[in-house]
Amino acid sequence: MKDKSRNPRLAAVQLLHRVLQKHQLLDEILNAVLKDLSERDRAFARAIASTTLRHLGIIDALIDKMLDRPLGEKAFEIRNIVRIGIAQVLFLKVPPHAAVHDTVELVPANSKYRGLVNALLRRSDRQGSKLLEMLDQPQANTPEWLWDSWVEFYGSETAQKIATAHLQEADLDISVKADALGWAEKLQANILPTGSLRRQTGGNITELPGFDEGAWWVQDASAALPALLFGDVTGKAILDACAAPGGKAAQLAAGGAKVTALDRSKARMKRLIENMDRLQLQVTPCVEDAETYTPETCFDGILLDAPCSSTGTLRRHPDVAYLKSQQDVDKLANLQTRLLKSISKIINIDGTLVYSVCSLQPEEGEKQIEAFLSENSNFERFPVKAEEIGGAAELIDEKGDIRCLPFHLGGLDGFYAARLVKLSGERA
Repeated sequence: MKDKSRNPRLAAVQLLHRVLQKHQLLDEILNAVLKDLSERDRAFARAIASTTLRHLGIIDALIDKMLDRPLGEKAFEIRNIVRIGIAQVLFLKVPPHAAVHDTVELVPANSKYRGLVNALLRRSDRQGSKLLEMLDQPQANTPEWLWDSWVEFYGSETAQKIATAHLQEADLDISVKADALGWAEKLQANILPTGSLRRQTGGNITELPGFDEGAWWVQDASAALPALLFGDVTGKAILDACAAPGGKAAQLAAGGAKVTALDRSKARMKRLIENMDRLQLQVTPCVEDAETYTPETCFDGILLDAPCSSTGTLRRHPDVAYLKSQQDVDKLANLQTRLLKSISKIINIDGTLVYSVCSLQPEEGEKQIEAFLSENSNFERFPVKAEEIGGAAELIDEKGDIRCLPFHLGGLDGFYAARLVKLSGERA
């Protein structure tokens, strides 16, 4: 039997356990769990785990349909084994014999569940497609608290489209310092209307042309929009609050701004500095908490890309759906309110404040800005015009804010951004 300590399927089960039972982010545990695997097996284990998480609600619904009675709570490891087996058979299209046999081998020979796992996986191979047709897959795949919130705010039709988009893995979006047309050709990428480059995922990012030279950086196309809302930043003093890992700071610095990159985490700031060194861009790093930050002089513009639930990133981080809750959203919304209050005091009159979150939750986006404007009459909304973002009018809501949904422009992170202008130094 293959050495289980170097088994990519076992590693995938371990990843699921740490995400679903220990509530750890997938990206933060990959290196620790996969360190003993070959590069090929690392990629396979990661693909199994991420695919399972991307379709977890659907997979669990199939398991429940096939079981005569539920697996006990103590059988979570068996359920994780079945989950990765179904993911291989139905979504990764691994040859059924290999997927079933090698997954069943993860179950101890003397386990009472071995036969059950074998039966469930074989039935998935024979009847899985028919069982899938019986499901409302987008809704089945979305945790109830998220589904309900999207239906309430966006309506059932849009909620369905959002959830459907989450079933597809995100492409690789790239921001370039200059010469988007030239780099699109070198990277075999398309240029989106908003200016970002897009290519299929796959391969080692660091081996792509231009990476070592610092010509570009990876950044979802929606995350590249907030920096565009400042217009011409040449010579302007811009604060990027909560700046790490630095994609937006890089955009502003490449545009000629004098950027102060603020983040309270030394580790994240170290990563930002490394990124700026590779990109050969100048920013002033500052390790402080944005909530208590008191600079000597105010800024011409502030970008607050606030900590949020990240529910807009489920195409790239499907584990977020199972690691966050409405309680997390409420807690983060309170933090966002405090951050807005603090940074609004350190911006010059006539200065531009851009607030953004990679969240689909209105409490962190639309409702956050409405509450801020109702309490601060010295700020007003400065509506975004389509020509500022490449004519992509579908990304602008009726109030002039950016509201990206996962099905926009062929696939984007869910994202919200509002642009405000400070009218005076007096608070309401």
